[in-house]
Amino acid sequence: MYNVRTYNAIAAAGLDRFDAAKYTVGAEIADPDAMLLRSHKLGVDELGANLRAIARAGAGVNNVPVDACSERGIVVFNTPGANANSVKELVLTALLLASRDVYGGISYVRSLASLADEGELNAQVEAEKKRFKGRELVGKSLGIVGLGAIGSLVARAALDLGMRVLGYDPALSVEAAWRVPAEVERMENLPALFAQADFVTLHVPLLPATEGMINEESIRAFKPGSVLLNFARQPIVDTQALGEALESGHIGKYVADFPVPGLIDHERVMLTPHLGASTAEAEENCAVMAADQLIRFMETGSIVNSVNFPAVSLERVDGFRIAVTNNNVPGTLGKMTSVLAERNINVIDLFNKSRDEVAYNLIDLEAQPDQGLLDAICAIDEVINVRVISGAA
Repeated sequence: MYNVRTYNAIAAAGLDRFDAAKYTVGAEIADPDAMLLRSHKLGVDELGANLRAIARAGAGVNNVPVDACSERGIVVFNTPGANANSVKELVLTALLLASRDVYGGISYVRSLASLADEGELNAQVEAEKKRFKGRELVGKSLGIVGLGAIGSLVARAALDLGMRVLGYDPALSVEAAWRVPAEVERMENLPALFAQADFVTLHVPLLPATEGMINEESIRAFKPGSVLLNFARQPIVDTQALGEALESGHIGKYVADFPVPGLIDHERVMLTPHLGASTAEAEENCAVMAADQLIRFMETGSIVNSVNFPAVSLERVDGFRIAVTNNNVPGTLGKMTSVLAERNINVIDLFNKSRDEVAYNLIDLEAQPDQGLLDAICAIDEVINVRVISGAA
């Protein structure tokens, strides 16, 4: 029986994935084997002795102490792409709101609520509608920084709207590249993209390399009067530098999903309260994906979409399986196999893979591992933890 602790309101579609005969799931579990959360800020002191995995129902994991988890051999999962369509649609909304003063027009019409005469109402509307004149997106240039799950969807939608699309992503994987429409023009660097784009939208993760990416220096490369959209993470944009660019008019408008003091009431800024993944569909998709990844890991040891462990999958055929996490030090695998050989235990199959400072092993054995074997493997200096995977896959 596995114990899974939940934080926040996890969509029922995700919770329903757990077989009640195998899992106890709830918010009150004291010492869980796994955790499933959304926005809860997880402290290091919450990482219990039995904890082996954490699944974040969302893409960002800045609310999870990933480094501490790696040191403890705790796998951290996220759900990349599960909320991509939800974010894409909000970005499209932002593009339209930044181009057409729909919000201003709605606010103006509401201010006329006291007018009872339809003729007078129509006359005022006709007289004032020029105040809300906008521009079309067709033929305009959209620069997309980050062409992953969200960026590639935004690119396709923008092309369908008749926009010219420029893309920049030096870390683009081969798999992600297949999703990027061929019509996207690949830029060699950010200044080249900024200089040509009427609109710039950010879709990169928050990392040391991306924090403050939009700063005083990079803003100088922007096309004067261009619009900046940020539906990635707030710290990617230097707020002070942005404010100065807005005041000078170098940045024409800023639309983002992250309210920050000093910009909330700016006339050329529109901020939403972190609505990127706030759709019923996105919440369900994230919950289901997170739950499935936890279940697969707990029952087979396989890892997919981890932010701190390598991707590992080993087909289960027969025998008994153990999962071993160790510091990524040369010779450690040999020490493990020596322990097995000393006990005359045959290895049926084995998969070993490392990522940064962590290595992970799935080992299928012919004989059932006893506590003595597990203790002997744990006694190897580089080994962090050992887990027996019970049952057949």
